[in-house]
Amino acid sequence: MLHLGLGSFHRAHQAAYLQQLIEAGDTRWSLSGGNLRADMAELLGALRAQGGRYTLETVSPAGEYRYQRIESIREVLPYEPTLAALIARGADAATRVISFTVTEAGYYLDAHDRLDLGFSDLAADIERAKRGEPGDTIYGAVCAILRARRAAGAGPVTLLCCDNLRHNGQRFRAGLLEFIERGGDAALRGWVDASTTCPNAMVDRITPRPPPELRERVRRATGWIDAAPVTAESFIQWVIEDNFIAGRPEWERVGVQMVDSVAPFEEAKIRVLNATHSCIAWAGTLIGLQFIHEGTRTPAIRQMAWDYVTDDVIPCLSQPGNPSPVDLPAYRDEVLERFGNAAIRDTNQRVAMDGFSKIPGFIAPTVRERLAQGQTIDSVAMLPALFLAFLQRWHRGELAYTYEDQGMDPAAAHAICAAADPVAAMGADAGLWAELAGDARLLGALRRAAQRVITFQKDHS
Repeated sequence: MLHLGLGSFHRAHQAAYLQQLIEAGDTRWSLSGGNLRADMAELLGALRAQGGRYTLETVSPAGEYRYQRIESIREVLPYEPTLAALIARGADAATRVISFTVTEAGYYLDAHDRLDLGFSDLAADIERAKRGEPGDTIYGAVCAILRARRAAGAGPVTLLCCDNLRHNGQRFRAGLLEFIERGGDAALRGWVDASTTCPNAMVDRITPRPPPELRERVRRATGWIDAAPVTAESFIQWVIEDNFIAGRPEWERVGVQMVDSVAPFEEAKIRVLNATHSCIAWAGTLIGLQFIHEGTRTPAIRQMAWDYVTDDVIPCLSQPGNPSPVDLPAYRDEVLERFGNAAIRDTNQRVAMDGFSKIPGFIAPTVRERLAQGQTIDSVAMLPALFLAFLQRWHRGELAYTYEDQGMDPAAAHAICAAADPVAAMGADAGLWAELAGDARLLGALRRAAQRVITFQKDHS
């Protein structure tokens, strides 16, 4: 397997599952990995110096720590602008699966699953593709790898998305095919149709950025001097559509759920876990908290999250005659217990990022479905109202940390906040709400929610 994006999540999740499989006696598979950009050179250097090995620390809600040596990444490929090492590994016939984690915003998809060419790096990569050059977006890199693989006659390959993107495999595939078409490579387009599959998958494990003290904690607990440890919660889940064209590891032996359809699992995860996570991060930031567990343990914030799931999400995902295979009330409670894990020390800064991708991806579908049912949206409306208050802090330069948002046009975000009526400006933004932009029911609910957010901030000032 070749993995693109050797950040913390991949090393706490996909690499950990493969380590379990290797320890269970199946040594047929291993990981090669690298990054598409130069922003993690120190980490890649540390991993290369350790032969790809590192320590995974996990901690349960009860505060039980465990340490495991992960050795499933057998090759760490150095970053270079030409991506030569990644392309060579991807074009090798021994590579049967190419997986990737580039965050939700890294797919540049609009509400209709078309590429959003307003992003300059994506537009630049299309021009590079026309010249037969690799790029540093996921499409530019995968296109270059597949072009080389086709030329080498290396055979079919599975492209496995491991990001929190609804219908992630099929949506990535739509973006990739459009990218190839815009690059003008009709022959590659036909080869990709015949020689690749893109399974949908749902991934879950809370994985905060490694804190500075993690290395010392690992040394004290294990005696290992590790320059690239990672920490995560003890909970882990992976649900994958069993649609692989060139073989795959027997992940089901180590607890991965191989299914015909990922849809009900990913909907539950995206709406119950991911959206609630953002709710807690935005709300906690507004009252001066630093960590997710602090917000989860604040009664008013926990109640917002509980109401959102109970009032609006569960009625969407489980209806008479069409129940969800997920026990949604139990899942809601488990998620809140996980978020309350103080030992994880997951930061609001990490979870609050990419709001301009998370509202259309995680939150707007619930708004849309509730309105279509003729129901109220007062509980779900709290989430975009919290984000608007959060964004206004960013606009005024009053956030306690740097806000990162790959899907945000800063000028447009400042314009929303500077408008005479910021609530109306946010509610009219088609990038956030698509066809619901300007809907009177949405605007009314946002106004009521914005007032509740003001009261919440006053009560906790």
